[in-house]
Parts: sequence; C-alpha cells; structure tokens
Amino acid sequence: MEKKQHVLWKKHEYAYPMAGNFVPFLVSYLHEEGGDRPGVLVIPGGGYCFVAPSEAEPVAKRFYKAGYQAFVLTYTVNPLMNAPLGLQPLKDASRAMRLIRMNGEAFRTIPSQVAVCGFSAGGHLAASLAVHWQDIPDLDEALNAWTNRPDGAILSYPVITAGPFAHRGSFQALLGEKPALEDLEYMSLEKQVGKETPPCFLWQTATDNAVPVENSYLFAQACREQGVPYAHHVFTQGQHGLALADDAWLEGRHGECFTTRQLEMLDEMVEAGRVPGFSAGALAPYFAPPEDAGEAYRAQLEKDCRIARVWPDLAIAWLGSLWEAGTEPNR
Repeated sequence: MEKKQHVLWKKHEYAYPMAGNFVPFLVSYLHEEGGDRPGVLVIPGGGYCFVAPSEAEPVAKRFYKAGYQAFVLTYTVNPLMNAPLGLQPLKDASRAMRLIRMNGEAFRTIPSQVAVCGFSAGGHLAASLAVHWQDIPDLDEALNAWTNRPDGAILSYPVITAGPFAHRGSFQALLGEKPALEDLEYMSLEKQVGKETPPCFLWQTATDNAVPVENSYLFAQACREQGVPYAHHVFTQGQHGLALADDAWLEGRHGECFTTRQLEMLDEMVEAGRVPGFSAGALAPYFAPPEDAGEAYRAQLEKDCRIARVWPDLAIAWLGSLWEAGTEPNR
C-alpha cells in the first residue's frame, strides 16, 4: 500500500482565521498494482469541531481492502465555536473530489467511479457535496475542468436537517449562534435534494443518542420524492459514532491520528495567548482520553457492534452495483 499526504490549498488560497498554519489535506491509500480502480473519499465526523480519527484511517483501509483507492479528508473545523465555517468545509471537500479526478492517472483511479463516504457531521459535508456540488466552482482553472459531483454518496448516521431533529452543535459551528434563515435552509439538506443528486446509501441506528434517526429518514424520503436511487438501512440499536463497529473500534485502535492536525496547531495558538478570549486549556477536552464507562456499557457496545458491523459489506456491494450499471463520465 502506498500512503501519501496531499495538501489541498496553496497558502494564498486558504484563509480560515482559526487555522494557524494548518492547511486542509488528503491522505491517500493506494494500490500500486492492478490497473485503475474506483475511488472513495472518506470524510470523518466530529460536529464540525474536530475530525474524528476513528472514522478516518480504519475506514480508508476497509475500502482499500475491498479494492478501492481510498482517500481521507482532513477539513476545516471550528473547535472553539468562535469563527463560523460557512462554506469552507464544502470548498475543501469540493477541491478534494476534483483533485482526485484530475490526478486519476497518478492515483490510478477511475474518474467516473469516485464516491464519497461521510460520518455524522462528515455525513452532512458529504451530503452537502452531493446536493450543492454545482454551487462550488474552483478558482483553479485546471481543477475546475473536472466535476466535483460524487458518483455515489455513503452517508453514515448523517447530520442532515436544521429543523426540529437537528444536531444543533454542528450548525452552530458551521453557521454561528444566530444564523440567517436562508443559511439554515441551504444547509438543511433534505430540502436541497434534486434530480442531479447522485445515488445515496444511508445507514443509522434507531437509538442514535446524538443525531436523531429522523435525519436519515428525511433525506431518504427526499431522494424518493426526487427519483434519486438510494438504499436506507436502519439498525435496531446502537450509539452514535460506531464507525466500522468492529473489534478495533471497540478496543480504541484507530490507526494514525493525523486528523487532529488543526486542533494541535490551534492549541499551540491558544497556549501562546494568540486567541483573544481563550486561555490555556481551552481545547483540553478534545485531547482527554475517554472515561471507562464500565463492563455493562462495554457489553452493550459489543452487542450494538454485532448488529451494525455489516454496513461496510452492504455499502461496498451497493457501490459495486452502481459501477456495474455504468455511470456517465465525470469531467
């Protein structure tokens, strides 16, 4: 396996105020033999406040094992809730999709078979790319020649709606404490599905304790109404953030934690007194190890994982059916 990092933006192109020296980037996991392959862009969750390692490298390696060229996006987040992100994460995802296609020869990736796979707030970002791709041109003419539309979208326990079932923290990080109604409407993605939305695969648990299951139901219903091909799987039980729901997840083994790069750089700024209104330790909760919740809780997690861990096989089979059916060239 060939693993490399690819910076998305030149310094003069990127200007999020709370980024410090951080610049969003991709990490690729590539097969070096066997010809061109389908690709998948993995977008971890984290409430638009961090980029979760548990939904990054392990997921990329699972798709790699299934024969994909896999890419993980470390995008812009707002951990201090002091600088609304606006469209910046969507711009990051859009450029990542174009970069994968433009470098299809080097990445040995089939440009018309590139899917996106997002989790939680990363699912909102993946779904945003699926419904708003036409709204995000790229200033780089060479990149703009390639479409940013995913050929398929896998949405894992996604944040979708800004309505009654919203995950409020995600929308606060994205739009601020008092967002305009038109911005909430734009980012309430069940209202934005259209005929050009790519096929979608959704999965969630009925007992999700952070993002209500209604989020995925609302998006699936919108796909149905717009004639967008979709699959929708709701598992009986399970907490939010199950990722692959495998033994490694249960044991807290998440691979290389490169997705925390922006947090680490922002923490250095806070510790140096360069972020007005915040004192040393403001980001400490993001770095604290998880508390031991006890044997009964671990037993419940094991049961939840036995139920939900089939989702990658279902999603990979679903993507295979898309490629077999054929897609129009994305250029």
